[in-house]
Formats: sequence, structure tokens, C-alpha cells
Amino acid sequence: MIILAAAGLIASIVGGIVSDGPTLWGLLPIVLYAVLCLLGMDIVVGTVLSVLSGILIAGLGPVAIGELLGDSLADSVTMIGLIIVLGAGVGEVLRITGVATTIVHGVLRLTGEHNRAAVSIGVMLACLILVGSLGTLAGALAVAAPIVLPITARLGYTRSATAAMLFIGGCAGLALAPFAGSNVAIMTAAEVNYLTYLLHGALPIAVLSMILGPFVVAFLQRRTTGSGDDYDLSELVAEGSTPPRNAKAATTVFVVVLLTAVVYATISSATTSFPLVALPVLGIATGLAGRLSARQIAEAMYRGGAKLISILLLFWLLAALFALIDQLEPFQVILDLVGDQLGSVSPFLVAVLVALLGWVGVPGATAAQVVLLDKVFGDLASSVGVGSGAWVTVLLFASKADTYGPFPNANMVGAMGLARSNSLRNMIITGWLLLVPACLMYAVILLITT
Repeated sequence: MIILAAAGLIASIVGGIVSDGPTLWGLLPIVLYAVLCLLGMDIVVGTVLSVLSGILIAGLGPVAIGELLGDSLADSVTMIGLIIVLGAGVGEVLRITGVATTIVHGVLRLTGEHNRAAVSIGVMLACLILVGSLGTLAGALAVAAPIVLPITARLGYTRSATAAMLFIGGCAGLALAPFAGSNVAIMTAAEVNYLTYLLHGALPIAVLSMILGPFVVAFLQRRTTGSGDDYDLSELVAEGSTPPRNAKAATTVFVVVLLTAVVYATISSATTSFPLVALPVLGIATGLAGRLSARQIAEAMYRGGAKLISILLLFWLLAALFALIDQLEPFQVILDLVGDQLGSVSPFLVAVLVALLGWVGVPGATAAQVVLLDKVFGDLASSVGVGSGAWVTVLLFASKADTYGPFPNANMVGAMGLARSNSLRNMIITGWLLLVPACLMYAVILLITT
């Protein structure tokens, strides 16, 4: 990686010397970024090197670099990073006020805790709501797991089947989350509101998950029963599962404010900046209803957000990188070369190719993937006739399909660990049982919308 990075920077110096104006050398920072991150380099370090590559090609001096970084702070890409940080802060408020625990208990009481099929649906639904509310998979499932594990264990569900419940419900909730960073990035890139995002992207995968989920769980249960994958009830203690005294009031306020914010954002077609107001208001209102002091609310939001401060740095650097790419205009050179031939290109083919590229070939955090794909291929897709609804589908599939497969990933391992399962094979099977029908479903959606 060091050798490749050095070679890329040397090539950037050469590119800066031999080029002037719009140039294909502007592709080098993106290629360098993709290669280094695919090889395992830390994504922030890889982004720094890519920005440096762009600076060398553009031939910027110290003053111009300072202006670039200053302007990038106010860019919508950086704003998405800040939204992710604020979302983590609100998640911490929900955790300490007991809102998250109350949601899980409420759903399980609604569906019942004694019928196996009902519990399976209840666990997935609770994870969906919790992840959708918090906008984070790992954090929300960490709250849900200690509550649901004793229930599934008493009913004889195996570790693998329980892990599948957590994973399926959590992934569906992550797709629906209105203020999750990657979803905000998709809505921003496609220039659509939350309702359009739901109809063309998130709702299909969420509905598919909740329909197929019980069958997948039942299949894994049959597959693993009697194989030593059962729980030891004596090891399961639902620590912290009793909500604080004011948790119900805090939950009511949270739900009302969240729904109000989503409805308002949908009706008013609010821009990327809206969550910058909505998330702090959501955290403060929930904290006050949970009888937290102003200091406790501030500390909770800071503590939660501080864990993801590197994400804010990443998106600031990405904003600078894309500003450099816009300045170098490599894609304009490509469009000038092949512009006459674009009329014969199928919008469906372009949409599928970009979706597949994002699925298997674009590195980095999910929201970063969305921004990168839109910056690189957005103009091309628009020029061949890919509409905003279809672009939502493309970006959602490209950024979230790799959660289901083909390879193991952090979300799979996280759900396994929380369910105390050690069968990665069964988690991969779970992902593929959803991934295959999802691919077919989105292919049909793209055929209709392109």
C-alpha cells in the first residue's frame, strides 16, 4: 500500500506538470482512493492521500489549499458527516432515557412473548423500529439483544435463528431510517424527499425482509436444531432491560417529534440541512421528557457523537476531494469524447452497472459510497435518462446490498456476536436468502422506472 501510494503521488506530480484545464488525470485521485481502500488502508488515510493527489494535479498553492478546505466545511457532503455525528448523539440520549428499551418491550408485548412465530416477527419488528429510530445498526441491536435473547431462548430458538432475527429486522430498519447518514446522502444525491425515497428504495427491501424473514428464521431453526447451537438459559440475564421511571413519557415525546419532523420534511421537501435542526431538537425534547438536565443531555449527545468524529473528518476530506475533481473535470472530458454515443445507451443498463459497481467495487463507509457514486456517475446517468426514482434505487442497492453478501461483513458479525452465535456460515446463508430475491425485485423496479 505504501508503494502504491507513493507511486500514485509521483504520478500526480507528473500529471500536474503535463496537464492544464480539464484533464483525464483527474481520475487518478479516485482510482488511488478506490485501490488503497480495497487493499485495506484506513479510509480516512486513503482519503487524505487522494486529496493530496488532487492538489498535486491541480497545482494548488498554500493559499488555494486553505480556501479549498475552508469552502469544503460548508459543503453539503460535510453536512452529511455532521448529520451522522448528531444522529449518534441522539442515539445516546435514547439509550440513557430508556426510550430504546421501551420500544423493544412494547413491540414484544404487542406481538406476544409465548408463540414462536409471533416472537420471531416481534423481534424483527422491534429491531426494525429501534434501528430506524436510532439510525444505527450496531448500537440499536446492542440495546435490543439483552431483552430478546432470554425470550427466544425460552422458546427454544437457536443462536443462529436469533441472530437472523436481529440481522433481518435491523437491516430493514436501517434502510427506513429517515435521518441515517447514508439515507440522507441518497435523498440529497437524487434530489428527492423521504416519501419518494421510501417508494423507490427503502420500502421494497423492508417489506421483502419482513415477508421472507419468518421463513428464513424457520429454515435456520430447522437447520440448527439439535446441533449444539442452543442457548444456556442460565447464562442469559437481561441486564438493563428495565426502563427508567420516565421512559414512557420520553418515548411518547420521541415518537411524536420524530413523526412530526418526518412529515414536515416530506411535505416541505426539506433539504439536507433540515436534520441539522431536527436531530438536536429530537434529542433535547426526548431528554427533557426523560427528566434529564440540560447538562446531562449535552453530555449524552457529545458522548455519542464523539465516537464518530472521524466520520465528520472523512466527509470534510471527501468534500475537498470532490471539489478538486470538479475543478479538474475529467468526466467532462469523457462526456465530450463519447457524448454522441450516449443516446444509444440503455438507461437500464447504466443503472444496473452502477448498482453492481457500488455493490462489489466501491470501498468505504455507506454514506461515503453514495456520495462517491453520485459524484462519479450522477451526470452520466442523468444524461442517458436515468430518472431520480431509478437513481434512488441504484444508490440504495449499491450502498446496502453488500450488507447481505456475497462476503462476510461487520454487520453480520455484529448481529452474530450480540446473539452469541459463532456460525458465520449461517449468517451468510441468511444474507443470501434475502439478497437473491432483492436483486430480482430491484431489477424489476429498475425495468419499470427506466
